[in-house]
Amino acid sequence: MKEFLKNKWFKFSLAAIIYLLMMTWIGNFWLVLGLPILFDVYISKKVHWAFWKKRGVKKQGFIVEWIDALIFAVVAATLIRMFFIEAYTIPTSSMEKSMLVGDYLFVSKMAYGPKVPNTPLSFPFAHHTMPGTKSMKSYSELIQWPYHRLAGFGDVERDDVVVFNFPAGDTIWVGNENPDYHSIIRGYGQQFKADDMSKGRLLQSDHAYQNMARKFMKQRYDIRSRPVDKRENYIKRCVGLPGDTLISKDGQLFVNGKAQAAIEDMQYKYIVKTNGTSINPRKLDDLNIALADRGRRNDSEYELPLTNAKVEELKKLNNVISVTRVLYPLGMYEEVFPFSRDYNWNRDNFGPLVLPKKGVTVSVTKKTLPLYERAITAYEGNKLDVKEDGIYINGELATSYTFKLNYYWMMGDNRHMSADSRYWGYVPEDHIVGKASFVWLSLDKDKSFLSKIRWNRFFKGIE
Repeated sequence: MKEFLKNKWFKFSLAAIIYLLMMTWIGNFWLVLGLPILFDVYISKKVHWAFWKKRGVKKQGFIVEWIDALIFAVVAATLIRMFFIEAYTIPTSSMEKSMLVGDYLFVSKMAYGPKVPNTPLSFPFAHHTMPGTKSMKSYSELIQWPYHRLAGFGDVERDDVVVFNFPAGDTIWVGNENPDYHSIIRGYGQQFKADDMSKGRLLQSDHAYQNMARKFMKQRYDIRSRPVDKRENYIKRCVGLPGDTLISKDGQLFVNGKAQAAIEDMQYKYIVKTNGTSINPRKLDDLNIALADRGRRNDSEYELPLTNAKVEELKKLNNVISVTRVLYPLGMYEEVFPFSRDYNWNRDNFGPLVLPKKGVTVSVTKKTLPLYERAITAYEGNKLDVKEDGIYINGELATSYTFKLNYYWMMGDNRHMSADSRYWGYVPEDHIVGKASFVWLSLDKDKSFLSKIRWNRFFKGIE
């Protein structure tokens, strides 16, 4: 049996079967041209592929063996990370308390099917910037592949916790990536508009002012674009699927007319009033409220992110007079998607909003344009111009548009402290990376040594 397993024809056959299965899964039959290379590696051995080894020498040196092991490890880890599973860290509190800052988790690429990389030429294990640098790209755009997703176990489902590429991260101001570039452009556009108003000048359209802002930024700062797969990774809960109708009333989300299923650890901001004495910090530690989240308005008022259970715990304290949820009321305008005064929305009250769906046609007018402009231009690659006589898409007057992709709505469970779809809109299907599977390690940044480890979160499944 040993001899059979060592037989070069057996090794070649096994490698060829695995290779052909991968080729079929990927769906690129040009890869069949790689079979002659496999044949040479196992059978004919005409080319010295392992050039770091001495040819014909059975026992290699220590350094050569380490190089051999390192190359194998890098290749294997890269393939696993690209097609199967990838590690991810929770950097912000936007998903608390469902997920905590300092959670290390694995993301399944197979859940929805792995994406073929848009930029296959990149430095191993680096996302978009070379390790040890602040701005050096870790990838080359010499080869760029179009969006293609391999077969997976299923589709994105409502309430899945999803990792995706940040949609507003297509353009960045290097070294100043928070807030995102598009938020900065809107801010500068409003400033230019206000300047014109103060000087009594003839006002232009918001589009014109934003174009002025883009020119201003490009002249003064390092502005770059990033391909989809090299944008920042975000993690949120998918609350809306393509074609769903969403509406939020006083913070309660309704999907297709039904209230969103209750999420146990969802939290909102609350104003906690005391009798003038402070809440014991140990009690706040017990409630797992991070130091960075302990807002203090004055001696008798706190502003804290709380779940329903934690609200009840705080109400039991002798020095707590009241616990009142912060509410952004209906009709109060906030700078949220679609960033238009025609939609007087805020983080607690927005909609109705119908999510774009592949193959569905919508009416495009100057009023509805803010809802669809990013999808039409940035995500689906069309040129759009707003003129006096109407809206032009790819040079033609348009009154409607048919979507080519599916779009999702992502929100954090920490509803008042989450940069999510409310602040940058839809997430296109080609930005979806994978499904969060389980936490394998969790560290509390506010503690030290072994007390940093949250032992109760080891290998905790994500719901």
